Amino acid sequence: MVRNIYPKKNYPKPCMPKVEHSKILKGQKALVTGASSGIGKAVALALGKAGASVLINYVTDDGTVEEMIKEIKGYGSQAIGFQADVSKEPQVLAMYEAMFKKFGTIDILVNNAGIQRDSPFDQMTLAQWQAVIDVNLTGQFLCAREAVKEFKRRGVVESVSCAAGKIICMSSVHEVIPWGGHVNYASSKGGVMQLMKSIAQEMAPFRIRVNSIGPGAIKTPINHDAWATPEALKSLLTLIPYQRIGIPEDIANVAVWLASDYSDYVTGTTIFADGGMTLYPGFSTGG
Repeated sequence: MVRNIYPKKNYPKPCMPKVEHSKILKGQKALVTGASSGIGKAVALALGKAGASVLINYVTDDGTVEEMIKEIKGYGSQAIGFQADVSKEPQVLAMYEAMFKKFGTIDILVNNAGIQRDSPFDQMTLAQWQAVIDVNLTGQFLCAREAVKEFKRRGVVESVSCAAGKIICMSSVHEVIPWGGHVNYASSKGGVMQLMKSIAQEMAPFRIRVNSIGPGAIKTPINHDAWATPEALKSLLTLIPYQRIGIPEDIANVAVWLASDYSDYVTGTTIFADGGMTLYPGFSTGG
């Protein structure tokens, strides 16, 4: 017999966004980690365009963050930047303190920060392993933990969102596809999958939604060598049935939807935005 572990309560009826589609995140406060370039930058800008106030987390900045703040303000939203290494607990706590001081609360966390330290497995150093696990997995844990504390403290504000809070973990197709030469990275993303699902299971009764996005090959600086030449791109496209490389905006569009009330019944899942990479195209002609 399955025992119902959830508290008895009268759950509210399903609800939908209460604002126009172009501003479906109006009034919400978002934190995006690793947001000064690539996917994180596109996500931060898209959330701002959709009406959210955004804290742009970064480790290094070449002036991009100030440009992003100006762009988001141009959409009629608020934005600030904050430098923090998400693998360092004191820095994460300081970032949340700045978030609450500026915006009062948090409604959306996009756990995007990630790094690669590639190496053949038998040559991989402990430092290479630990650096990737610290940022890609421990960083997501630390940021999600602090967000959940605030979500539970505040609860649902129905005029803002159907949910008490939304967490979007940036995973990868490599949470399910093994990746030789990148054992630390693939392991971190497999960990992100179970981190996301376990938090989602535990927090669902509090109306906190937790999901992941699993990008495939996206045209970003982190994988520049995979698409920078015609030869490299041709080889890459053999892994992508849809026959194009992704762009950061492909992922940003998914993030906006997951952060909005249009996805209110979605929790504990990974949405793969990969052009079909997880379809294992090598088997398309038989196996």
